Amino acid sequence: MNITKEEAWALLKEYNKDEFHLKHADTVSFVMEYFAKELGYGDEAEFWGLVGLLHDLDFEIYPEEHCMKVQEILKERNIDERMINAIASHGYGMTAATQKPEHEMEKVLYATDELTGLIGAVALMRPSKSVSDLEVKSLKKKFKTPSFAAGCSRDAIQRGADMLGWELDDLFQRTILAMREYENSTK
Repeated sequence: MNITKEEAWALLKEYNKDEFHLKHADTVSFVMEYFAKELGYGDEAEFWGLVGLLHDLDFEIYPEEHCMKVQEILKERNIDERMINAIASHGYGMTAATQKPEHEMEKVLYATDELTGLIGAVALMRPSKSVSDLEVKSLKKKFKTPSFAAGCSRDAIQRGADMLGWELDDLFQRTILAMREYENSTK
């Protein structure tokens, strides 16, 4: 790796001012580190987290060039090509990016990016405003309601689960657990 978490945060804040986008980046970063450890890539957890942190670097300023502009920005800073490809791959089939998620890390990012947004939206609707008591059943109900959190692509979530070879319920449960741990870490 040739970027620290502090440097990645500074870069993220250079291109993102909206609190929602910063919170999303932090959430996805944590979820990625969680999955790295859970799936046996503990020695790469920091790398996975940095990919999660920077995955939407270009979205706020360059929404029409999302997953394309980030490659240019990171190449200018001599960021590891593996990180650039992983970040670009999360837009496969949704943006002009042509990198298909190949590595398990890329597939996890693809599957959980939209899902963390959906889970966050569901949690806000709960009396607790928390994922601590969120069950898969409640998430599935909202997943099947396209008008709820309409910006969260159900197709991407399903494709991500398929890429990983996981049942949707399994992806939901694992991501809820990751987000519970994240929520507990930020209290």
